[in-house]
Amino acid sequence: MASEEVEQKVQIFLTYLIQKKFTSTYDLAQKTVLLLRDIISKSKWANPRELMERVREDGKRIITAQAGENVVCNMVRRVLKIIREELVRCLRGSDSESMDLKDSLHTMLKGGEDYDDLSKPVPNLKGAVIEAIHELLGEMEESASNIAAQALDHIHSNEVIMTSGHSKTVEAFLKGAARKRKFQVIVAESSPSYQGQKLARNLAEAKIETTVITDSAVFALMSRVNKVIIGTHTVMADGG
Repeated sequence: MASEEVEQKVQIFLTYLIQKKFTSTYDLAQKTVLLLRDIISKSKWANPRELMERVREDGKRIITAQAGENVVCNMVRRVLKIIREELVRCLRGSDSESMDLKDSLHTMLKGGEDYDDLSKPVPNLKGAVIEAIHELLGEMEESASNIAAQALDHIHSNEVIMTSGHSKTVEAFLKGAARKRKFQVIVAESSPSYQGQKLARNLAEAKIETTVITDSAVFALMSRVNKVIIGTHTVMADGG
C-alpha cells in the first residue's frame, strides 16, 4: 500500500513537472526534496544499496521528464549525498574504531572495505536520513531571508538599481535594503510574462521609488544604473 502511495505521488509530480505547474524554482526544489523524502520513508528497502538504487531510479524518472530543469537534478544529487553522509555516520557510530580514519563512503570503499557491506541493514539509517532532509528543507526556507540580511552591505543610498522580471529573493533583498537606504529601482517588465510589473507593484507598495520600463529600453537606461540585481534560475558549480 505504501509503495502504491509513493508511486501515485511520483506520477502526480511528473505531471506537474511536465505541465510546468510549479510557481518558482524554490517551489520546484522544495517539492522535489519532499517527494524524495516520501520515497525514502515509505518505500520498501532493506539496506543502503536498495535505498540508493531506489532514489537513483525515481530520480532519473523525474530528471528525464524535464531534462532542462537543473534544480531537480541538483536536489536528487543533494539527497543522494545526504544518504552517503548519514550512512558513514551510522557506520562510525556502530564501529568507531574501524571507521575512525574513513572520511566518506568513497574513501571507505577505496580503503578496502567490502562493497557488499552496502547490502547489510544499517540500524537508524532511515531516521538519520529523514532528519538530515528536514535540516535541508529548513536551510532552503531560510535562504531568502539570509540573502536579504546582506542587502545593506551591497546597496547604498541614492543608487539606481535595475532588475528584470519577478524574483521573490530579489524582492526580499530590495525590501531589506529599503529599511535603511533610499534608492531607485528600474524594473524591466520582462515580456511576454510581464512579471516585472508584479515586482514593481510590490516594491511601490513598500514605498520604494520604482519605474517600470519595456525590455527594449534597458540599453538606453543602463548608463544611469549603479547595479543590476537579477534572480537566478540555476547556479552551476563553477559559479556560472
